[in-house]
Amino acid sequence: MDISGALAGLIILSPVLLVVALMVLATMGRPIIFTQKRPGLDQKPFQIIKFRSMKNTVDGDGKPLSDAQRLTKFGNLMRSLSLDELPQLINILKGDMSIVGPRPLLYDFFPYYSTQEMRRHEVKPGITGLAQVNGRNNLNWDERLQMDIEYIDNWSIWLDIKIILKTILVVIKRDGVKTDGHATFLRLDDYRRSKA
Repeated sequence: MDISGALAGLIILSPVLLVVALMVLATMGRPIIFTQKRPGLDQKPFQIIKFRSMKNTVDGDGKPLSDAQRLTKFGNLMRSLSLDELPQLINILKGDMSIVGPRPLLYDFFPYYSTQEMRRHEVKPGITGLAQVNGRNNLNWDERLQMDIEYIDNWSIWLDIKIILKTILVVIKRDGVKTDGHATFLRLDDYRRSKA
């Protein structure tokens, strides 16, 4: 299901992928693709593939500027329509990801997971998931991570189909794209430190 769905998606959406790639090139230059090491199934690393949505602007010390300063208008549009995630169809074909599953987060977040929350790596990460169709970035981190475990404990093919169908509606409505008060989202480490 994952492989056939990803292959069909790449074929059907190839004109969209081409237009987005050209727009990224025109508005931000190279590289067009952003890759980053993320934990997959059983915490094994893989390179996630996304369209770049931010400029590589740095301050005088060589440190990246804030997300708000680096996020471009087209990058913001891509994120609102989840177009930046489309290259992850290649991750699915490579066997790194599934269509549905917990979103692949950062290794930096590992110290902030509970033992229960670490279970989110018992399955392949997904392009969409239970948290993404139930509030996305408007959920707090406790709620999002709890939904990842709920998905694992209640997995079925019908649940995946339901999540895929709800994802289409969420993307059309552009629900929960950003955390309130943030250009993108509140990081898990910042969230947990604020509660400490």
